[in-house]
Amino acid sequence: MKKIIASLVALAVVAGTFMACNEKSGTKTLNKDKPLVFFNRQPSDPQSGEIDMASMNWNDKTYYVGFDAAGGGAVQGKLITDFLASADPAVIDRNGDGVIGYVLCIGDVGHNDSKARTEGIRKALGTWDGSTDPGKVAEGTVTVGGKEFKVVELEGKAMTGTDGSTWNANAATEAMGGWATKFGTAIDMVVSNNDGMAMGCLQASNYPAGVPIFGYDANADAIEAIGAGKLTGTVSQNVDAQATATLQVLRNLLDGLTGEDVVTSGITMPDQYGNQISAAVDYVPSTKALLAQNTGVNSTNWQLYTAGTRDKGIKQSTAPEKKVLLTIYNSADNFLSSSYLPALNYYAPLLGLKLTVVQGDGQNESSCLDKFTNLGNYDAFAINMVKTNSGRDYTDKLKY
Repeated sequence: MKKIIASLVALAVVAGTFMACNEKSGTKTLNKDKPLVFFNRQPSDPQSGEIDMASMNWNDKTYYVGFDAAGGGAVQGKLITDFLASADPAVIDRNGDGVIGYVLCIGDVGHNDSKARTEGIRKALGTWDGSTDPGKVAEGTVTVGGKEFKVVELEGKAMTGTDGSTWNANAATEAMGGWATKFGTAIDMVVSNNDGMAMGCLQASNYPAGVPIFGYDANADAIEAIGAGKLTGTVSQNVDAQATATLQVLRNLLDGLTGEDVVTSGITMPDQYGNQISAAVDYVPSTKALLAQNTGVNSTNWQLYTAGTRDKGIKQSTAPEKKVLLTIYNSADNFLSSSYLPALNYYAPLLGLKLTVVQGDGQNESSCLDKFTNLGNYDAFAINMVKTNSGRDYTDKLKY
């Protein structure tokens, strides 16, 4: 009997060892089955703006995290018209010609966010002619201090750097210098698709003093500029909510959550670690997109958006550490480098995520793709592309 028991024990040990080894090898997840979150740049066609659902449906663990671009464009437009409604017509209309002339810094004509902001601006000012392209505008009207004025977009221009990078602040500085010389006192307002280009405009040596200027992103330097009376207004796309949602979705997927729990746990309801994003984030099932809401920022509320404010709803968790490879399309992008990346680096350790960040040059997709390597070493991926139609380039590398 003792021999039989000993034999059974030995067999159990061998079987247990085999099962443990088999289980260990069986838990090795293929790259194609790992969580993937696109963020900040939604996979889409640069011409039509149509969402690239082939990339979004790469696997059942693929999502997009960004902000409500269309809503943000409308918020920026209202920020501008609300300012004008209470402004002094004699101050705004600098040359007294009865026309409000403005110049527009366009970030990237092929970027959905840029398109949405341009559309929101033009619709608010009545210059919308069905297109977000430079020069394709109508003549609009706007109320300034109770008086109706004609509105003209003097010029709209895509701010592309000499290296081909888009949303380029240096290009905006140069463009503003040219506009100030070309249009003189006909420029009554400056509007930009982002803060980086707005701040670039302010760097022009001949920027017309006192001319109102609007940006978008609520970067730290832009908020400071509002407080100093240099920038008139901006829009917060709630970078902390976006950064946390990007990481939270990855955390949920890595923890094995599925279905609705992926986009609600830790976002609209507490997760198993007690974390929950404080800001409003909406989910759009048709495009698998989590979108943070936008708010206008001006001289009345800028102090609420000062640097260093973090979401107190996210605390240190007991989540097991997982490795994430994350790409940033351009190391020189003001919003991503000064706002988004610091937020990611702040929240990642709290959620048990170890980030490896690779950054591109903002021009060539290869500057990110060439660093998108050693994929087997990571548990999940977060991708910010150089071009919005490059989703397949990344998923192709995840096939194996």
